[in-house]
Amino acid sequence: MKKLISAAVLLTSLLYAQDLKIAGSSTVYPFSTFVAEEYALIKKVKTPIVESLGTGGGFKVFCENISDVANASRMMKESEFQACKQAGVTDIMGIMIGYDGIVLAQNKINPHLNITLKDLFLALAKEVPQDGKLVPNPYTHWNQINKDLPNRKITIYGPPSSSGTRDTLEELVMLNTSKTFKEYEKPYKDIRADAAYIPSGENDNLIISKLSVDKDAFGLFGYGFLVNNQDKINATKIDDIEPNESNISNGSYKLARSLFIYINTKKNPKVFDFAKIYLSDELAKSGGELEKIGLVPLSDEDLKTMQKHIENKTLLNEQLIKAGKIF
Repeated sequence: MKKLISAAVLLTSLLYAQDLKIAGSSTVYPFSTFVAEEYALIKKVKTPIVESLGTGGGFKVFCENISDVANASRMMKESEFQACKQAGVTDIMGIMIGYDGIVLAQNKINPHLNITLKDLFLALAKEVPQDGKLVPNPYTHWNQINKDLPNRKITIYGPPSSSGTRDTLEELVMLNTSKTFKEYEKPYKDIRADAAYIPSGENDNLIISKLSVDKDAFGLFGYGFLVNNQDKINATKIDDIEPNESNISNGSYKLARSLFIYINTKKNPKVFDFAKIYLSDELAKSGGELEKIGLVPLSDEDLKTMQKHIENKTLLNEQLIKAGKIF
C-alpha cells in the first residue's frame, strides 16, 4: 500500500511540476540533478524536478507523456519505442552524455579484492553447473566459489528488475559469462532470488548505507557513487582491471557502459536548451563539472559530434532503435 501511495505522489509531482520534468535512471540521476540546477540558474526558472525511477520506470512515464526527459543507463528498447509511438510520443531524440562502469564495492575496512566475471556469475546465478548439470545455486560463501576469495557470506545489494543497471548486469555478466559453460544450452541471465542477492530499489545511496552496516556485504552500482563515497567504500577489481575513469573510458573495464538522456522534442521545446547545457563544454568536457561528480566524459571528438547531433535535432526511428544507435 505504501508503494502505491508513493508512486501516486511521484506521478502527481511530475504532472504538476513547472517547466521540465525529468525521470529515470538512478545512475544518471545525480548528473541530471546537477544540470537541472544549472539550467534553472541560466534560464532563471524554477529548478526542474528530477526523479529516480530506474531506467525502465523512466521510459514508462516518458512514453506516457508525463516527463520531458528520460534518464537512461542503457539504450531504449524496441518495445519501449513502440510503446511511446502508440501513445503519440513520436519525436524522440537519444543523446549520449558519457560513460559509467558498474562497480562491485564493499566497506572500506575490507582489503581490496580481485574478482573474476566467472566468480561474480557463480555468486549471482540462480542455477550453476555442477557435475555436468545445472543445480540450484548452493554457494553461500565466496571461498566456495574460488578458494582465493575470503570466507565471507555472499550478500550482494543490487539493482531491481526495473533498473537499467540490472539490464546491463544481465547482459555483461550473466549472458556473456554463461556462454563459457557447456551446461547452459542457451545464454542464461536468471539471478538468484534468495538472501544472497537483495534488490535494493532505485536509490543507490541506500546501498552505500547498507555497506556501512553490513561490512561483509557487497553492492553493485554506478561508478559515480564510488567516486563520491571513497571515504566509506572501495571497489573490487574485475578480472584484474580496476574501475577507474581511464579503464572505463577505453573499455578495458568489462562492466563499462554508456549513459543517455532521451528527450521529447515535441512536448516541450525547452528540452533543447536543457540538452545543450548538459553537453556544454563547461559541464560535459574532460575537466568539466560533471566529471568532478563521477561522470566519465566523452572524448573531445565525440562530445563535438554529440553537440552537433543536438543542433541537427536528429530524431529516433525504428531502424536506429533496431540497430542500437541514436543517430
